[in-house]
Amino acid sequence: MPEIGEVARIVNYLRRHLVGRTLAVVNAQHDENVFGKVGTSAAEFQKALTGKKVVDAKQQGKYFWLVMSSPPHPLFHFGMAGWWKIRDLETAYYKPTKKEEPTWPPKYWKFTLETSDDPVSEHAFVDFRRFARIRLIDCAAEEMRNVSPLKENGPDPVADKDILTEEWLVQKLQSKHVPVKALLLDQANISGIGNWVGDELLYHAKIHPEQYSNTLSPAQMKQLHESIQYVCSTAVDLLAESDRFPEEWLFKHRWGKGKKDATQRLPNGAQIKFVTVGGRTSAIVPSVQKKTGEVAADVKDKDSEDENGAEDDDPAERKSKSTKRKAREDGEEEVGRKSISKKKSHKELPSRSRGVKRVVKDEEAQPDGVNGSHPTVEDDTTKAQPASNGKKSPTSRPVREQKASKAAAKSSIKDESQGRRRSARVSAAAK
Repeated sequence: MPEIGEVARIVNYLRRHLVGRTLAVVNAQHDENVFGKVGTSAAEFQKALTGKKVVDAKQQGKYFWLVMSSPPHPLFHFGMAGWWKIRDLETAYYKPTKKEEPTWPPKYWKFTLETSDDPVSEHAFVDFRRFARIRLIDCAAEEMRNVSPLKENGPDPVADKDILTEEWLVQKLQSKHVPVKALLLDQANISGIGNWVGDELLYHAKIHPEQYSNTLSPAQMKQLHESIQYVCSTAVDLLAESDRFPEEWLFKHRWGKGKKDATQRLPNGAQIKFVTVGGRTSAIVPSVQKKTGEVAADVKDKDSEDENGAEDDDPAERKSKSTKRKAREDGEEEVGRKSISKKKSHKELPSRSRGVKRVVKDEEAQPDGVNGSHPTVEDDTTKAQPASNGKKSPTSRPVREQKASKAAAKSSIKDESQGRRRSARVSAAAK
């Protein structure tokens, strides 16, 4: 997933190749996940941007947006695999394993833009996994960070250094009892830190990712703040170009997991291991990152849905999902109560007839003769008719009476049959 450095890379490209230009052509194809899940559509997006001038490009953590000449302003989140492409330019922050064919528009495009000037600058937003999100925010440009979803996200480590101070971080860490890495990944706390950035800064701070945030010592919290500033600022300044990252960084050596003959070691020989924290695989160096306090082993994050990469970064949408989930659970609980109540008022009895379920309804237990209340037998195929004029219907008699009646009928049929056979023998003897 693109994190703070990768998003800064695209914002840099946008400022160089799109800001100050007018959008002459905007084409968008609707995707119910990318557009629809956040309340917009491709048609609305296309209409809102066509003919507008791009005034600026800005970022908060993993979110970035274009400031247009008039509202609404488009807000973007790459999700797990979204990206911004510019025709005839290589914007990728890594070297592709396979060289792509130079087709335009590129595969998996969600929208394309063309500027009105000469030479034309052509842009495309792509996402093959469809976890990206594209919104239209109808507010003044200076108010963007004061409306959802940005207002629910924490400060940006680079843009908001005046907010994310050491004192602020200490208060945040001590106010929560969660694994420190899970706290860092939660965008409601700090914007822009993802899996690899979180691992990198914890390695530099010499803190184990499973250790609870409120068990860190003052020295550890101070070092963590310094590591956040160092790792995030370096990633942004280098525009996420990993080839330019310092050689001693964990990032340069962590990607061999599962590969044949991978050494999984740092240049100094320290071994790299992997644990699961906050639902994510974390790379750690055990010889450096010691457990110095209470830890939570293999803590899973219920709200991170696996494949739901984009929106576990959106506290506003996470809150909406939580509300819907609560309503669904309340509904299931109500159904459960009704089901239990129904079970209490019905008892199933075995039946000799195949496919017929005999049910005894428990009415209020009363002695025989009191209000005429008795357990009654019903078949699914033949329901008992309500009694009229104060008389009981035949099927409302006690079970034992019905059994006695059936036995008497069988006995009568047997006697009749025996009588016919005796008469036949007498007649035959007379002849």
